[in-house]
Amino acid sequence: MKLQNPRGMNDLSPEESILRNKIIETIKKTFENYGFSPLETPIVERFDILSAKYAGGEEILKETFKLKDQGKRELGLRYDLTVPLARYVGMNPQIKLPFKRYQIGTVYRDGPIKLGRVREFVQCDVDIIGSPSNLADAELLILAARVFEKLNLKVEIKINSRKILNAIMEALDIPDMDKIEFILSLDKLEKIGAKNVIYDLKKKKIKEYKEMGRLLSTVKIKEPDELKNYIRKLFEKKKKKFENTEYENGFDEIIEILSYLKNLNIKNAGFNGTLARGLSYYTGVVFEVFLKNSEIKSSVVGGGRYDEMIGKFLENKSYYPATGISFGIEPIMEAVKIDKKEIKKTVTEIYIVPINTLKESLDIAERLRKEDINVDVAFDKKNIGRSFEYADRMNIPYAVIIGEDELKKNKIKLKDMKSGKEEMLSVKDVVKKFKG
Repeated sequence: MKLQNPRGMNDLSPEESILRNKIIETIKKTFENYGFSPLETPIVERFDILSAKYAGGEEILKETFKLKDQGKRELGLRYDLTVPLARYVGMNPQIKLPFKRYQIGTVYRDGPIKLGRVREFVQCDVDIIGSPSNLADAELLILAARVFEKLNLKVEIKINSRKILNAIMEALDIPDMDKIEFILSLDKLEKIGAKNVIYDLKKKKIKEYKEMGRLLSTVKIKEPDELKNYIRKLFEKKKKKFENTEYENGFDEIIEILSYLKNLNIKNAGFNGTLARGLSYYTGVVFEVFLKNSEIKSSVVGGGRYDEMIGKFLENKSYYPATGISFGIEPIMEAVKIDKKEIKKTVTEIYIVPINTLKESLDIAERLRKEDINVDVAFDKKNIGRSFEYADRMNIPYAVIIGEDELKKNKIKLKDMKSGKEEMLSVKDVVKKFKG
């Protein structure tokens, strides 16, 4: 038997787990700061739910892990947290709207593996169900900006709209049958350049349109107004209506959202007309977050507005305007690991070294633990030097010596492992030091 993990699925060492928990706690706290409440859904879903017409679409379905239970029912591992959310909303029509939920959970995709991308990974999602307001989309981007500020990571937030992409395709007379492939090709513009996008479209048997080259250079412009004016002129040439349509509305929504961000001094967000996002259920604004000056090239956050998905997914006439954003923990972890010089090896804050006082030391350890201090005790009889060596190697901040002399004085000896400074303190004083 060969001892190895399934491809794309990894163990997490204590150091990595501590780091991940810290990142998740930062994200979770920010979610709750913005009024989102937790929701939990199963890892395993019915396959007909995951493969429903208005779920993730063909591309993501190819990466779905399928399985059967003993009753031969077809099941699958969830590939995101949005489809389970849609199912939950359908099964609980009594929930009050807007419904602001967050979920942090493991998802699975049988896709390609690279730095920051694996097959078993944790997503941290926030969604707002029941609000069509552009402010809802803006709040998600504000929240994302604040998370990365707390993590001390520099990022770039890219924003676009499916309505703008629809305007581009309408201006170019892209047939309905070619629209999805056109969007997937356009999404590669920044990575492969205009010539290769045109070549990619030709391979897909989507002909080269007269305005394609000019449009591909214009679509890179950071300000939406200029692209808006260019698209308007193309509409006018073809005698098509642009004003007061969803096409114009798409540009206006982006401009409004950017104004909210600018007002809060969020300078790392901007319009990007090439951004498409692969999932087919997006209907309006879409966004992705990329790390600046990092080895991680894929996005670390993605999301957008999906006003039609839940209603169509439930196959009823209900309308559930919705917007959401998802954080990928694995690439964020990789970035933090690259950035950090020292990573915590243990959660222990105090390492107690008993010297013939094991019973009393255990009692003191419990008193400290009741004060929410993380304490470990040296069970085995070691000399003080070896105990200090262990505490130092594990990067434990403090060691405590409890011997008979200390107990007679009703004190314990606290040693700062970094500075080497020692203090004789009462247990109450140790607690005050940690709480202070």
